[in-house]
Amino acid sequence: MLMDELTNSTSDLAARVTTAAEKVGLQASNKELAELQSQMAKPDLWQDSANAQAVSKRVADLERKTKPLNELQKEVADLQELAEMGDESMNTEITQQLKALELKFDSIQDASLFSGPFDDHDVILSVYAGAGGTDAQDWAQMLLRMYQRYAESHKLKVKTLEISQGEEAGIKSATLEISGSDNLYGQLSGEHGVHRLVRLSPFNADHKRQTSFAKVDVLPKIDQPSEVQIDDKDLKVDVFRSGGAGGQSVNTTDSAVRVTHVPTGITVAIQNERSQQQNKETALAVLRSKLAALKLEQHASSLQDLKGPNQSAEWGNQIRSYVLHPYKQVKDTRTGYESSEVEKVLEGEFEPLIDAWTKTTH
Repeated sequence: MLMDELTNSTSDLAARVTTAAEKVGLQASNKELAELQSQMAKPDLWQDSANAQAVSKRVADLERKTKPLNELQKEVADLQELAEMGDESMNTEITQQLKALELKFDSIQDASLFSGPFDDHDVILSVYAGAGGTDAQDWAQMLLRMYQRYAESHKLKVKTLEISQGEEAGIKSATLEISGSDNLYGQLSGEHGVHRLVRLSPFNADHKRQTSFAKVDVLPKIDQPSEVQIDDKDLKVDVFRSGGAGGQSVNTTDSAVRVTHVPTGITVAIQNERSQQQNKETALAVLRSKLAALKLEQHASSLQDLKGPNQSAEWGNQIRSYVLHPYKQVKDTRTGYESSEVEKVLEGEFEPLIDAWTKTTH
């Protein structure tokens, strides 16, 4: 009787593993990986170093994504075959292996929640000061620091693509590129939206309570131009003189670049790199990411179907409130998750907020 139960349990686990593999598109990923590995075996691959690096990175990403589930499928199939043999003397061993594989599957299944088309991509994260004057610019800088601290604690790589300082304090805007983890966009995409802060203002003489807003954009970094193809005729490229810190050559040449996608009106300006070409490439990468996110949001089948983003409509719809006075609370308005440990969240410890968002949306 026990052997029949074990056989049924292993068959059930095999079915659940198969369903998870279908959900994350394991077969398609394995096919892509095999094709890219075939490319890497060609001796002329490194004649185009940029393409070779992109292929190598994609292979590493796919191997990291597919290996655990491929291995689990084989291990479950082997156990299923062993259970079907019906040898009662193997009951204890099969039971132990089954428990171990179920635990392994639970771990893999958590990762399989991130099955969106860009969930496994790196992130381009931007913070913009909103309503609230100097307080809002200071709030934007607090948020920027929160994400930097989160990245630091998770050993992620952070590169500043753009930053515009506030006149008195804080920042008007900043853009970061964050990389170094699986499913990074899937994990951080829930941070996209308007963040609201309530506190006693350090910037007015009466020290009154002030409400400030900042907007966070979280975009998937599009490494391959083929993922989001932009018609050059739809682009307007302007060059201008960089401002602010950056070194003599940056400040005295027209190295800054502004790229506008005419059909949607989306504009990206980059001036942190040393050369005009580098700034243009970075701006195009950010633009592709913005268009990819907009395409997902509007469920458009092509870039030609996109409408411009409605920034003003989003502005009043905060996704999260951080209250420092008269009480302490952080609350996500979408999931209902709340905590009194606002300082910890602002230090980058907001994993519970990410988990609550992930469970709500997947």
